Amino acid sequence: MRALVLTGPGKAEVHEVEPPAAAPGEVVVDVERAGVCGTDVELFTGGMSYLRTGRSWYPLRPGHEWCGRVSAAGEGVDPSWLGRRVTGDTMLGCGRCGRCRAGRHHVCAELAELGISRGRPGALAERLAVPATALHPLPDAVDATLGALVEPGGNALRAVRAAGLEAGDRLLVLGTGTIGLLTALFARAAGAEVHLMGRDEHGLRLAASLGFAGAWTRGSLPALPWDAVIDASNAPELPALAAALVEPGRRVVCIGLAGTPSTIDTRDLVLKDVTVVGVLGGSAGLAGAIAAYASGSVDARPLVAATVGLAGTAGVLAGRRPPGAGPGPKIHIDPRR
Repeated sequence: MRALVLTGPGKAEVHEVEPPAAAPGEVVVDVERAGVCGTDVELFTGGMSYLRTGRSWYPLRPGHEWCGRVSAAGEGVDPSWLGRRVTGDTMLGCGRCGRCRAGRHHVCAELAELGISRGRPGALAERLAVPATALHPLPDAVDATLGALVEPGGNALRAVRAAGLEAGDRLLVLGTGTIGLLTALFARAAGAEVHLMGRDEHGLRLAASLGFAGAWTRGSLPALPWDAVIDASNAPELPALAAALVEPGRRVVCIGLAGTPSTIDTRDLVLKDVTVVGVLGGSAGLAGAIAAYASGSVDARPLVAATVGLAGTAGVLAGRRPPGAGPGPKIHIDPRR
């Protein structure tokens, strides 16, 4: 089968590789759609910290935002999975430790991340092997575009839940990339008044086109009371800004990751009685994201600018936008092309 392989920093090629077999407890999925994520770009450029710590290594087959159809089931797998459209969890814990048994498999000490770490091949390929325990079925109302947006949607939904919002509360989202815009969409669906702050004019225009009148730059941001602030950026200075802006006694949620350390003066947290929550992965939000997409309460499809074939993935990772791409921040890959 064809699969995208990262062979070193800045080197991505489509290779012919052995197709996966359905090992005990696993299924093989024929991939219909896969998203290109900022993590994939960091793996491509060599900037990902896992490459320095030994958690990831080249050659590497990326891709962790995906959907497809189950074509084979291994020993011990319920055969009813065969033929079903699915997506799945990126975070694959050992299943045995206390964290996994308590439902915190996404922070398992032996965690393997699909298409990211510990050599687990990803979804930028024609086929993908994945544990059946990680699968989530997709209803007919969730098309391939939305199916490949479930993983980032799960992250965004977890961030919204962590913010502790009630209907009518005012939320500020820092960042207008995929996660920032998804977070805004899920928060609005939950009844919040949502504002976004960004520095990318394209992102701010897209936010406005999605119906968010409160799309600001740092200089134009109004002095409003913010019941929660979610940092979905990669700017190291913004967590501290979030703590400064949020109302006393409320919450800051950090889902973005900067390339350098962020500094927060804990006195700002203590003296305002602020709770700061970190969100890693979408595991606990995947089912909710699917339900929101299926019901139509969240339509994330405008975030996808273009869908290209597997051969176009290297260019996307290098920062080249496909001809005719729309304004959205996300590029999808159809490995069948």
